Amino acid sequence: MLSRIAESLFWIGRYVERADDTARLLDVHLQILLEDPWAEEDLACRSLLAVMDRPAPPRDVVVGRDHVLDALAYDRVAPSAIAGALVAARENARRAREIVSTELWECLNTTWNQLPSHLRPARPHDFFAWVRERGATVAGIMESATSRDETRHFMVLGRSIERADMTARLLTTRALAGSAGPSWTTLLRSCGAHEAFLRTYRGSASDERAAGFLLLDRFFPRSIVSALDQAEQCLADLEPADDRSAADEARRHIGLVRMNLEYRPLADVLAGLPHEMEQVQRACSAASDAIRGRYFPTAPTTTWVGELL
Repeated sequence: MLSRIAESLFWIGRYVERADDTARLLDVHLQILLEDPWAEEDLACRSLLAVMDRPAPPRDVVVGRDHVLDALAYDRVAPSAIAGALVAARENARRAREIVSTELWECLNTTWNQLPSHLRPARPHDFFAWVRERGATVAGIMESATSRDETRHFMVLGRSIERADMTARLLTTRALAGSAGPSWTTLLRSCGAHEAFLRTYRGSASDERAAGFLLLDRFFPRSIVSALDQAEQCLADLEPADDRSAADEARRHIGLVRMNLEYRPLADVLAGLPHEMEQVQRACSAASDAIRGRYFPTAPTTTWVGELL
C-alpha cells in the first residue's frame, strides 16, 4: 500500500473518532453548566479549553459556552473541532478513494454535505447526537464492509489511538473539576458505558469501580486499556512476522503506558489521575509520531547546491 493512502486511512479513523469523542465531552460539559446554576462558567470553560489544547482568551475576557462551542464544535477549519474533524475525514477519504469502499465514501461525503444544515442548532445536544450517529454509521461500515487487511488495520489503529487519547481527556476534565464536575454516572453515560458497567458489577456501583471501568476494562471498547490493546494488535498485524523491530518504537510507547495503568493498584492511579492521563496523552502522541516515521515517511526536499546546480 502506498504511504499516502495508508496515512489517509489512519487519519480517517482518527478524525471520525475525534469528532465523536469531542461531541460526547462537550455534551457532558454543557449539561453540567445547565444543571448547576452556581458553576463558575468562565473557569470551567477555560479548563476545558486547556484540556483540549486550545488557547483561551486573555484573562480580562469572560469565556462562556458560546466561545467553547465556536472553538470546539462549529469551527470547520480547525481539525481539533468537531466540524473541522468531519471535514478533514472526508478530505482524507477523497485522497484514498481508490481504497475505501463506496459505502464508506458515501457515508463520509453525505456527512460533509449535511454538516452546514446541522451547525448552530437551537439545542447543541441535537448537533452532538447527530455527530454520534454519523460516527456510529462510519464504524459500522468499517466493521461490516472492510476487509481485515491493511486498509482496516490503519483505520482501526488511528481510531484506537485517538480513542485512548480522548477518553484520557474526558477523565481529566472530571479530575480537575472535582466535586463540581460531572458524576461518574454521567461520564459512563456519555461513553455509552453505563449499562455495560451495571451488568459487569451487577448493580453494585461506586465511583472507584466506575473510574476503573473506563480505565482498565479489557472488554469495553472505549476503556483506555482496551483501546491501547487494540492499537498494539493493529501494529502487530501490520508488521511482517520476520521483521518486528521497526514497529517497536510505537508499540513501546503504547505498551509502557498500558502496563503502567494495568498492573498498578487502581487507588494509586486515581490518586494522581490528571498526571496519569497526561502520560496517556503523551504516549499516544509519541506513538503517532513513531507510526508516521515508520509508515508515512515524507520525502526530503531536494536542494541544489554549488556544482550540483
